[in-house]
Amino acid sequence: MSRLVSIFSLTLLALLLSLPINAFAQAKDPITGETYPDLFTVGTFSNAPQTAIPIEEGFFDKLPVKTKVIFFDSGRDINTAFASNSIQAATLGSSPASLGISNKLNYEVIFINNIIGPAESLAVKKSSNIKTLADLKGKKVATPFASTAHYSLLAALTLEKIDPNDVQILDLQTQDILAAWVRGDIDGAYVWTPVLDELLKNDGEALTDSLKLADKGAVTADITVVNKDFAKKYPTLVTAYVEAFIKSNLIINQKSDQAAADLAKHIGIDQAEALRQLKGYYFVLAPEQIQDNRLGVSGKPGDFARTLKETADFHVTQGNLDKADNLSAYQAGVNGSFVQEAIKEKK
Repeated sequence: MSRLVSIFSLTLLALLLSLPINAFAQAKDPITGETYPDLFTVGTFSNAPQTAIPIEEGFFDKLPVKTKVIFFDSGRDINTAFASNSIQAATLGSSPASLGISNKLNYEVIFINNIIGPAESLAVKKSSNIKTLADLKGKKVATPFASTAHYSLLAALTLEKIDPNDVQILDLQTQDILAAWVRGDIDGAYVWTPVLDELLKNDGEALTDSLKLADKGAVTADITVVNKDFAKKYPTLVTAYVEAFIKSNLIINQKSDQAAADLAKHIGIDQAEALRQLKGYYFVLAPEQIQDNRLGVSGKPGDFARTLKETADFHVTQGNLDKADNLSAYQAGVNGSFVQEAIKEKK
């Protein structure tokens, strides 16, 4: 036995000596030469379709670094994670992102996953006899504060010249909204799928939605952001991360059945329901990402920066933010170069 062990040891030693001298060196970013971290930690919403597809398709598993996905209930929680350096990148709503940039969180928008449509809606109880937004006065309406849904709720009221203070707006997370709805504690809620679907099935109807509000100028979106310093050190990794979303949005737009199957598996619903949920968003394809009305290109930020600025301005009027920055601050928080690079690599 000892002779066999010796032979095995010598064979192993010979094999090790034959390997390149850097065979055990940790991988480095080919552009900057920076050694990759052991772990790339990213955040997203629970049950979010924009990340369900890359997770189920295994796109994150193909990144050059081990990637860990952490699930959060709201964009506010994601901003807290950024503030504590617990994550390096995340997908969240445009409303909390505008607050994050305003509050000097060191991140930038690198991808617009989708423009939100009826997948986020203001649901009201049929039994509450609420027919118009004006009927919400004195009623209890829940939404996760600092989310895109919260922004849309306030925008809907403001557009109808209704003082939000005349409505009892409650700060509840999505599952708490569902529980409160079932108990009869609230009359309405502005929230997203799949919780929205449960409300609509249980004595609910949609009074308005984010697509209707977008048509009136109150645009909301789900976007991907990354820590700026991290992106500078590991641009190749960040580009690969963006490529995962580019491929996912392509599947959603061109292979809807495959995308619906992924989403159904991810959140435990049937495929028909998953397909209906996906239709509640407009998923932005790669070429459109770098157009002037979206992210723009390197050195020339697009109009999405103005959307972030206008969202921040609105938060100031509602007392959610003390002061919004100049447009240039939000332009500095939008970076289309990683999409540019990903598109160039495909040519």
